[in-house]
Amino acid sequence: MSENTPAQLLVVHENFMLDDRFRGVPPGTSGLDSSLAGQQGWHPADGRMSLPLLTLDEAAFASNRDLFLRYAREQGAAVAPHAKTPMAPDLAHSLVKAGAWGTTVADIRQATVMLKAGLSRLIIANEVGGAGGAGRLAKLTGAWPDAELYVFADSVAAVRALADAWRAAADLPPLRVLVELGAARAGARTTAEAEAIADAVAATGGRLRIAGVGTYEGAAAQPDPLRTDEAVSALLASVGDMFLRLRARLGGEAPLVVTAGGSVFFDRVVAALSPLVEQDGKATLVLRSGAIFFHDHGVYDRSLGAVDSRSGFELGGATASARNSFRPVLRVWAEVLSRPEPDLAICGMGVRDVSFDQGFPKPLRAYRSGEPLPASPEKSQVIKLNDQHAFLALQPGDDIAVGDVIEFGISHPCTCLDRYRVLFGVDATGRVAHAIPTYFG
Repeated sequence: MSENTPAQLLVVHENFMLDDRFRGVPPGTSGLDSSLAGQQGWHPADGRMSLPLLTLDEAAFASNRDLFLRYAREQGAAVAPHAKTPMAPDLAHSLVKAGAWGTTVADIRQATVMLKAGLSRLIIANEVGGAGGAGRLAKLTGAWPDAELYVFADSVAAVRALADAWRAAADLPPLRVLVELGAARAGARTTAEAEAIADAVAATGGRLRIAGVGTYEGAAAQPDPLRTDEAVSALLASVGDMFLRLRARLGGEAPLVVTAGGSVFFDRVVAALSPLVEQDGKATLVLRSGAIFFHDHGVYDRSLGAVDSRSGFELGGATASARNSFRPVLRVWAEVLSRPEPDLAICGMGVRDVSFDQGFPKPLRAYRSGEPLPASPEKSQVIKLNDQHAFLALQPGDDIAVGDVIEFGISHPCTCLDRYRVLFGVDATGRVAHAIPTYFG
């Protein structure tokens, strides 16, 4: 895609039937083809749609997508966005069509969802376990023999389980294995352990194939920023060292993948590993960032502020502000149900409707009868969530009444999106343009 091409969502829409059992769909709706959702004139603030609901700003998503793909391209990296964040094949297609190298998933079921949607280059950025997981992966590979699948392995036991499953099904293509190094979560802890994993793969007689090295540097983060810096640096140095060791094993012509990079330390990954990969000439550095395409009003906003403090975001050869460049995409909409006290509003949204593990939702705008109120409620704060209720502490003089609709920004997309079976993509006017299904299981 040209840098001058206007951002478009580029979604391959999956049609399904909408009815009023889905969050957001107006009562009385039955058997509505999802392709017609954009023709209904729905707006989350006008009182017709069932609340609470989750919307996706299509223009902001497209802008974030094109921005991060451009950044990666300029830094000599590819991107396989982590699909666990939205589990929406339509959005994964959008990313791949815009230039993403592939798609990342966290487990075999997620891989199945993406394969059935036509996404055929997948990184399973996790171990699959022992004999049971290896057998399930073998069955999936047998059903999709032309797919390009990569899987993490962090122990000799895991490699042996995979090898046994592949020997039991002789018609399977070789499995691409990424040696995982890690800190604080999964992943081999030492070079010796990683070398033993590579030895075990090499001993399978070609049933398994060393495809490269992977890690997740975000797991190394600690409360102390200095210790985080040291841990992330040490882990990425180990990954770089293992990459060179694998290159020495396999010779100079074998293609290899080096993969890392969440949505917090992607700049550190690029700085540490891109020069090695570029010098190699036959390897690909693949970032797996997923949440960055959604951004937020909380944890990722703060994280991009940290990227800016390290001058880590560069576009066109110059340092740019990541925090100011990416745009929050998701909103949860809820009604004011009660004003029991002068400084308190109770909204119809709780822990079943919005993420709270990395901070409470943030009120952005208030609407009355479908129209935005002049005064913003941004200084008000959510101070508590029940199952279905948000406690909104108001400021003196706030004009908030029962029946008003509050538009909330969220913190941590991953644990908000998984509460919704349908995302409503909205256009520049805030009206629903598309209904996008999710597959969290």
